[in-house]
Amino acid sequence: MTEPTLFQRSSEPLAARMRPKSLEEFLGQEHLLGPGKPLGELIRRGDVGSCIFWGPPGSGKTTLARLIANYTDRHFEPFSAVTEGVGRVREIIKEAEERLKYEGRGTILFCDEIHRFNKAQQDAFLPWVENGIVTLIGATTENPSFELTQPLLSRCRVFVLEPLTPEHIGTIVRRAIDAETKGRGEKGEVRFGDDAIELLVRHAQGDARRALNALEAVFQHVTNLSPPPSPVPGDVVQAVLEKPLPVYDKAGEQHFNLISALHKAVRGSDVEGSLYWLARMLAGGEDPLYLARRLVRIASEDVGLADPRALSVALAAKDAYHFLGTPEGELALAEATVYLATAPKSNRVYEAFSQATDAAAEHPAEPVPLHIRNAPTRLMEELGYGAGYKYAHAYAHAYVPQEYLPEALRGRKWYEPSDFGYEKDIKKRMEWWEQLKQKATEGRKDGMGMTE
Repeated sequence: MTEPTLFQRSSEPLAARMRPKSLEEFLGQEHLLGPGKPLGELIRRGDVGSCIFWGPPGSGKTTLARLIANYTDRHFEPFSAVTEGVGRVREIIKEAEERLKYEGRGTILFCDEIHRFNKAQQDAFLPWVENGIVTLIGATTENPSFELTQPLLSRCRVFVLEPLTPEHIGTIVRRAIDAETKGRGEKGEVRFGDDAIELLVRHAQGDARRALNALEAVFQHVTNLSPPPSPVPGDVVQAVLEKPLPVYDKAGEQHFNLISALHKAVRGSDVEGSLYWLARMLAGGEDPLYLARRLVRIASEDVGLADPRALSVALAAKDAYHFLGTPEGELALAEATVYLATAPKSNRVYEAFSQATDAAAEHPAEPVPLHIRNAPTRLMEELGYGAGYKYAHAYAHAYVPQEYLPEALRGRKWYEPSDFGYEKDIKKRMEWWEQLKQKATEGRKDGMGMTE
């Protein structure tokens, strides 16, 4: 029987056939596997304990687990938290106990998508990890801090895997082409143009499995063409590949990472970065109204009174999207994003309100000064409610100094306007009011005759 080629269907996917058999063949994760790096040294010494591999799809989590089993001469038992449950875990544990007792051989229990287990199911691993019956290697695409229990994390080392670089993906694709056509003569030789390989690399988005699955799909398409093109051009690859979706998870860490990037880019007045992260989230399927709400928040928090129009622009963008929908309304969000990114920035209102909130928590029951209380009844008037209140509009410039804070908080200063944008004018006005207040305190009547 001849070996299957890319022109023949195989029961095993190309990604599985191309799985590295040694650390030397493994590409990427140099920060973990390079000379002197922690995981590489542990694997070479055969001294790997229970651990968690956290990384994006196609970064090599399963392959590394298999390599650890090979290098440590332990039985490899794959397990998926998506399709199997705790009952299967108990069967694996029983088999591992017998294997250790009668063969003296350890077992690696590889749990893919371990974050899919709830807390009770995760706790089922604890006694067997603790007594060494199995070495648990869990793989997850989600942040272990949020998805895994602390007891489990305390018994496992966490290794963070990174997406493969375009250079790594290109090497993997070329290796696959060479391996599947090597030694098969001219009829078996298949060549790809550089533009075709570049498209495969771009399509993969750092995911080796995705690159190899795409390559396999291209070959299956090419076999139906008569004659098959050689080299395979980029337009043929483009015709086979579906439109790649951006790497994005609306409910997971990617959501928080990308919205953080958008917020910080706008705060940092980087227009291009702001537009890119906005576009990434929209393309990934984020709710545009969620983004509109975030823009309104940015207008209040980071632009503030340096440009009071920013809040109106953000709210108008929200209304425009609500009115137009997708895709027309997305342009309004982009317009607001650019406006906010290029606006003068001030977080002085944000800081002032935070301090006022702290003061309200510290002094939750301070009485309202009598002179600014409302007095709708005769009894309240007799009790002194509203006595001594000065109606601001009865004075020049609609201003008269008087106390508005409770006794315990008088003299506090929370809002200090910046020198940016409109806040420069606010600062001048507040300084002018302060001058009037000081002169009134000193008993100088001419202070009320000042002009702004």
